[in-house]
Amino acid sequence: MISVVIPTYKNREVFIRNLKHNLPFLKGCEVIVVNDDPSDSISETMKHFPGVVLIENKINLGFPGAADTGIRSATKPYVMLLNSDVLLLDDSYKKAVPKLKEDDRLFTVSFAQKEKDGAIVGKNRMYWNRGFLSHAKAHDLKTGETGWAEGGSCMLNKKIYEALGGFDYIYAPYYWEDIDLSYRAWKEGYRVEFERGILVEHHHESTIGKYFNQNKIRTVAYRNQFLFIWKNITDKRLINTHIAHVIKSFLPMVFKDIAYIRGLFLALSKIVEVTEKRRLTARILTDKEIISKFNTQ
Repeated sequence: MISVVIPTYKNREVFIRNLKHNLPFLKGCEVIVVNDDPSDSISETMKHFPGVVLIENKINLGFPGAADTGIRSATKPYVMLLNSDVLLLDDSYKKAVPKLKEDDRLFTVSFAQKEKDGAIVGKNRMYWNRGFLSHAKAHDLKTGETGWAEGGSCMLNKKIYEALGGFDYIYAPYYWEDIDLSYRAWKEGYRVEFERGILVEHHHESTIGKYFNQNKIRTVAYRNQFLFIWKNITDKRLINTHIAHVIKSFLPMVFKDIAYIRGLFLALSKIVEVTEKRRLTARILTDKEIISKFNTQ
């Protein structure tokens, strides 16, 4: 019934420790590990876990590619995405399956996550701010609709995932791919839900922050924010405010935040690709309808 996909990149010690911890909670599940580090095979290590399926990417695909590879290899109808730095506290993730079974328009169920400092996060809001779609944690943690499902701890309907086209590799190596996927689901009339009764422990950015410097991380985040807007936003008023803000902020940002400028030019280098993807954007729900659901949540 459930396939579990665990993408991993470097950080082997944390991955193995967490896998050992999580496996007792995953009895009866198909477990698939996707190693996205072509320079370092973990096949010998994984021999100690004979029930786990190992896929080793020949090229680094980043999180969207690694997760997509695992999901498309899954043989079960429901797939739990689990970051290698996530710890299960129990098997409460199984609560997501009846929800997905009962509602054929429910695409994914996102879990509550306990951070390093003990804070609980996982329910998300999004809002339009000075020409950009911005995001933040929701003001409440009640079970219900959420802006997007966290890519590192959620359960999804594989059939709907494939119908949506899956994670978009354009966001590699990380950031915005889960927001993009959920936003496309909303546009096609599917739902994304947060379940407070499913709690995991997740120390965000423990891998990204260790292997990528902050300038790189900020540049990629800006690049992908641009790509998301150019690919998904079709509301003319929002597009106009975005263009106006980019023009107005360009020179100040040259001196204030060079990562923003680098991100903009990296996004422009993909303009042909993103324009082609834009033509495929579904429009059952409008940008205004989606954003209004979550801008004050």
